[in-house]
Amino acid sequence: MRKTTIFLSFLLLAVLHLSAQETVQQTDNTLEGQFTDVIDESNDYQEYKVIKKYKINELRKNILDTVSSLESKIESRQQEIDSQKNEINSLTEELQTTQEDLSLSREKENGIEILGVLTEKSTYNAIMWTIILILVLGIGFLAYKFKNSHKVTKAAQLKLAETEIEFETHRQKTLEREQKIRRKLQDEINKNRKA
Repeated sequence: MRKTTIFLSFLLLAVLHLSAQETVQQTDNTLEGQFTDVIDESNDYQEYKVIKKYKINELRKNILDTVSSLESKIESRQQEIDSQKNEINSLTEELQTTQEDLSLSREKENGIEILGVLTEKSTYNAIMWTIILILVLGIGFLAYKFKNSHKVTKAAQLKLAETEIEFETHRQKTLEREQKIRRKLQDEINKNRKA
């Protein structure tokens, strides 16, 4: 019987110990749970609640630990936010620089530098084709003028040659006439001398 009593007492202690552990494990460790636990375990005195000092001190310590933990979390999160803001700012500046570089290289790609002035390719092409057209028209005009002048020069040279031939013929005739007139004059002089 003594063994049975000891066994039953041991069994009862084990069951109580297990149920106490379950109760301890089931307690809520949040601040709200701890407040509820302190209020539930406090005694009532008239309209007031009487709270044990160690319970309120433990609650105070837990609250301060929680506040400290939350403050450190807030501080670390704020540091993360600040570093992310800095990263965003640097990325924004880098993006802006990249966009400016892209815009500049697009301008250079779509343009040609003439006498230090950057012009678009379409404007450059229009200017070049206009210059080429003016030069072609100028060369055509000069070729026309040259050809026309060449015709006039050939005609003038032909007329000059004809005139020279006529002049030579006229001179020959004039010389022959002069010679005839001199012979006649000489003959008349000779006749007058003989008479």
